[in-house]
Amino acid sequence: MLTQLAIQDFAIVDHLELDLTGGMTAITGETGAGKSILLGALGLCLGERADAGSVRHGRERTDLSARFDIQHLPAAVEWLTARELPAEECLLRRVVTANGRSKAWINGQPATISDLKSLGEQLIQIHGQHAHHALMREETHLALLDDYAGLNDATTQLAETFREWRSARRQLKKLSEEGSEVEAKRQLLRYQVEELDQLGLAEGELATLEEEQHTLAHAEETLRETQFAADCCASDEGGALSLLNQAFAHLSALPGSDKGTLANTLAMLSDARIQVEEASSELNRLASTTELDPERLAWVEERMTDVHRIARKHHVAPDELCALHADLQREVAQLEEGGNDLEALSARVVELREDYRQEAKKLSESRQKAALRLGKEVQQQLGFLAMGKARFEVEVTAKDAPSPEGLDRVQFLISANPGQPARPLTKVASGGELSRISLAIQVVAATHSTVPSLVFDEVDVGISGATAEIVGQLLRKLGENGQVMTVTHLPQVAAQAHQHLHIEKQAKRDTTLTQMALLDEQGRISELARMLGGVTLSDQTLAHAREMLHASQRPPH
Repeated sequence: MLTQLAIQDFAIVDHLELDLTGGMTAITGETGAGKSILLGALGLCLGERADAGSVRHGRERTDLSARFDIQHLPAAVEWLTARELPAEECLLRRVVTANGRSKAWINGQPATISDLKSLGEQLIQIHGQHAHHALMREETHLALLDDYAGLNDATTQLAETFREWRSARRQLKKLSEEGSEVEAKRQLLRYQVEELDQLGLAEGELATLEEEQHTLAHAEETLRETQFAADCCASDEGGALSLLNQAFAHLSALPGSDKGTLANTLAMLSDARIQVEEASSELNRLASTTELDPERLAWVEERMTDVHRIARKHHVAPDELCALHADLQREVAQLEEGGNDLEALSARVVELREDYRQEAKKLSESRQKAALRLGKEVQQQLGFLAMGKARFEVEVTAKDAPSPEGLDRVQFLISANPGQPARPLTKVASGGELSRISLAIQVVAATHSTVPSLVFDEVDVGISGATAEIVGQLLRKLGENGQVMTVTHLPQVAAQAHQHLHIEKQAKRDTTLTQMALLDEQGRISELARMLGGVTLSDQTLAHAREMLHASQRPPH
C-alpha cells in the first residue's frame, strides 16, 4: 500500500508530502489545477520516462519518492530479498535534473529504471483515463484477458518457445540454402589445417631454428677465430701467457719488489696471468666443441624455408602460424558441431514446433474458460452501470498463423440492445457506452488483481447521474479490500470516498504553485458543493452536498 508521496520542485509543485491510507481516496480540483501532477510524480517513481520539463522552472532538479507498506506483499519482499535489499518497507526515489538526466534508488541503493518498473508492477496498478480508447484496439483484448486469467507467465513462456522455434527455422533455411558454400568452406579449412598439421610447427620453434641456423652458418668462422685467439693466449713462446710469465719473473727479481708500486704491479700481472689462462682454456673448449655440420645446416634452412613459404601463403607473419593453426582448428570444429548439422537442426525445429503447439493448445483452453468467466463478470457490472440490457461476450477464435501470443484471436463483443447480434466492440459502442464498458472491465480486472493499490485516472469520463453514484460505490467497494485512489470530476464518485484529497492551483506574484491537502468533513462538503454547483455556493447546494456525503458514508443496510 502507498503510504507516502513526497514531491520536491516538480512541475508547479514547490514542496509537498502526502500521507495516504487504505480505502478509497478521491482526488479532485479545478480543471488545470494539477491533478495530473500527483499521478505524474507517482509514475516517475514507478519508472516512467522522464524529461527536463518535469523540473520546476528555475530549479536544478526534481526529487520524488514513494513509500510503500509491503508487509502483505510477499512477492515484493522476495524481489527485494533476492537483490539483498532491506525488505521491511519499500522506498522508491527518483531524481531528474534540469538537463534531463535521471537517477533512481530503491531503499537507498542505486537502481535502474527497469528495476523501478519491475518492482512497481507488484506495488501499484494505474488505470488510465484513456483506457476506453485502448479498447478500440483489438490487440489489447488479448492482453486484458490474459491479465485477468493470470496467464502472463504462460504467455511469456510461449513467446520464448516461439522465438526459439523461429530462430531455429531461420537457421535451418539458411543452412539449407547455403549448404554447398558451407561444405566448400569446410573442405578448404580442412585442407589448410592438414597442411599446418604436416608442418607441425611447435610454439617457439621458429626462434630456436633461427638461432641454430645462425650458429651453424658461422661455425667455420667461429672455429678459425677461436683457435687463433687461443694460440695468442698460449704459454708457448710468443704467446700472451708466456710474455706475462717473463714480465712477472723479471720484476719479481728486483730488490724491494714486494713493496710499494712494484708489489701492486706484480699483483696485477698475477691476476692477468690467471685471466689469460682461463680465457685460453675457454677458447680451447669452444674450439673443440664447434662442429662443422653442413647436413644439419641444410635441414634447418629447408625447415625455415617451409615455414616462411606457408606463412606467405596465409598472409601472416611466420611467428603467427601457430595461432593461425589453432584458429583454423577451432573454426573447423564449429562447422562440424551438431548445431550446424542439418539433420540435428531439422530435428530441433520439429521438437520446438511440437513444444509450441502443446503450450499454445493448453493456453487456448485456459483462455476459453477465462473468456466465459470474464464475459459474465463484465455483464454483471454493466447491469450496475445502467446497461443491463446489453450483452457482453469475449470471443476466442483461431488465428490464421502462429504468433508469439499463441494461436488465438480475442475480441470483445457487445449487443447494446435486445434482439441484436453481438458485434465487435470497436464497431458498435457509442462514446458513453464505451466509457461504461471500459469501467466495467477495469473494475473486474482490479477485483482479480493481486496488487493492493489501484489508481483510477478519470475512468468515469462520459458517465453521470445515478450511474455515477454506482461507479462511486463500485470504487468504494474495491477500496474496502485495499487501496483505491481515483481522480474524478464527479461529486457522486468523490462523495463515496473514505478520504478526499483536494488539489488547488494558486498564483503568487510571478509564480504559480499547486497545493494538495486532505479535506475534513466541512472541506469535503464545500468541495462537493463546488463540483455540484460551480463558483457560487448557495445554501441549497451546500445542503445537497452535505446530504450526498452523509448518505454515501452510511454503511449499507
